[in-house]
Amino acid sequence: MVTHRRPSPSGLTQSARVTVLSAAAATAAAALVASPASADPQDTQAATQARVDQLYEQAEQATERFNKADERADELRAEVDQAQDEAARGQERINQMRGALGSVAGAQYRSGGIDPALALLLSADPDSYLDKAAALDRISARQASDLHELRAAQRKLAQHRSEASRKLTELERSRATVARHKRTVERKLAEARQLLNSLPPDERDEYDRSSRSGAGRSETLPMPAGAPASARAGAAVLAAQQAVGKPYIWGANGPYGFDCSGLTQWSYAQAGVALPRTSQAQRYAGQQVPLDQAQPGDLVAYRDDASHIGMYMGNGQVVHAPYPGAPVRYDPVGMMPVSSVTRV
Repeated sequence: MVTHRRPSPSGLTQSARVTVLSAAAATAAAALVASPASADPQDTQAATQARVDQLYEQAEQATERFNKADERADELRAEVDQAQDEAARGQERINQMRGALGSVAGAQYRSGGIDPALALLLSADPDSYLDKAAALDRISARQASDLHELRAAQRKLAQHRSEASRKLTELERSRATVARHKRTVERKLAEARQLLNSLPPDERDEYDRSSRSGAGRSETLPMPAGAPASARAGAAVLAAQQAVGKPYIWGANGPYGFDCSGLTQWSYAQAGVALPRTSQAQRYAGQQVPLDQAQPGDLVAYRDDASHIGMYMGNGQVVHAPYPGAPVRYDPVGMMPVSSVTRV
């Protein structure tokens, strides 16, 4: 007897639906329209939001690379300026040395047409002549030293010019790297926004209000309120509080918009502390402490690669710049896997 199996209500397994959505991420709206009419809307929404989370994570990782490359480009610009300035000063010094040596050489040439013995005989004051001749010998010795110094200055100038040229080449490569990472970030963010726009307005608003992936887990973590570990940490906390509500702008470090590491860098700058630009570098900008000993002002890095960072504010909360479309805000400290807590 032949039996007919009734297909599952969803038409596709959950894993298959995730695969379809992942493969069609760049054209999310079309993919969602083409999905089976019998697909579970909740599963589709969950898969879409999971993909958006993934895209934001990838965008943050690319932003870290962008910030690192941009920071290096800034360093190289300063180094190029210094090398070019040193080369200009070296050239000016060489020009002055050449002028002085030229004056002495011209004087010697003009006086060298008279035979020294005849000049002595014709001199009205032989003793004065001998004094002048001795002085001329000393001038010649000094001129030899000046020539040696000139050659050394020329070699140093050539080194400065070579260094400036090398750094200019490196700067151009760094600029190209910055542009490449920028394109990656923009592509990931546009893809995430396209996916979000494919959701119904109420679901999109719900996602924008929600925490990062894993939200709610931290509510079970016993976290201290505590006081800042230092006066500078307290000042950074006050600055971060003032930033709440300002927009996420990738690559920005205030005062009108921030990405995640830009917020923490700016907050500590208001306390007179210079932090590195990237969250991956900020995690090593102080002493690492256990999460259950966190105090306000400590930096909380997320994921194994520390591609996201926030500032602990007490009572199990961090302030951070989440992602485009979500302003600087408070969220549970355990909104994502914590990789380290750093006391600056």
